Amino acid sequence: MLLARALRAAAALRPAPRRLLSSSSFPRAFLPPHGTAPTQARSLWQLGGGGWRSALLRPRRGSAGGVSCGCGGLHTEGDKAFAQFLTDEIKEEKKIQKHKSLPKVSGGWELEVHGTEARLVRKIAGEKITVTFNINNSIPPSTEEETQEEQKPDEQEPELTSTPNFVVEVIKDDTKQTLVLDCHYPEDEVGDEGEEESDIFTIREVSFQPTGESDWKDTNYTLNTDSLDWALYDHLMDFLADRGVDNTFADELIELSTALEHQEYIKFLEDLKSFVKCQ
Repeated sequence: MLLARALRAAAALRPAPRRLLSSSSFPRAFLPPHGTAPTQARSLWQLGGGGWRSALLRPRRGSAGGVSCGCGGLHTEGDKAFAQFLTDEIKEEKKIQKHKSLPKVSGGWELEVHGTEARLVRKIAGEKITVTFNINNSIPPSTEEETQEEQKPDEQEPELTSTPNFVVEVIKDDTKQTLVLDCHYPEDEVGDEGEEESDIFTIREVSFQPTGESDWKDTNYTLNTDSLDWALYDHLMDFLADRGVDNTFADELIELSTALEHQEYIKFLEDLKSFVKCQ
């Protein structure tokens, strides 16, 4: 796929957030060291305390050799408790799930989803515009300075928001080149309502790539916008806006990506439960 190298490179730049569970009965071995800033967390990873430590982390004596099904795998009391815990967590995650189906993006964009990768496609006036993103490692780490011990019991946890890097491809009919723009959400801009006119996403790199090629060519010139003239940068942003990639689109992409990330997270928990139970 044309975008595979760029998406992998973009995802590698963002540190993978650490998922935390949300009850008070999970081993403190899974919690961050005292005094460090916590990451945004799902309910599953905020469990503290040590009540289930022996049950979840170590099989009870005499149970290590027990096999409860024909798979030949190991089944312990810890596995049983783990599976029940996952069952309860899946129910809670489905209860707070905002979108049972993926939300649509306005403007005539067609959505294609392949696992964690999604593509939005739009055709206008002899041009094909595609926007591709991957929800892996798309939740930025929290910048809060409070530790979990300092957080008030009645204080509501911040919602997890997926802000993936995304790649825009513009293909004109009867041309052999594709204009590729690598975009991302600056962490200090997302959720900032101070300036209504500010862009919530930025262009990081721009290049031309052969149309129809599965891999990008490293020998093609890539323009980095860090040292780019602001007039040229503004024209590039206007170029995208004229094709439907503007702040409204970027907001809706965040909503779509967040829904897809949560959907895939629940599916992961279900797969983990089936693996533990050997179903």
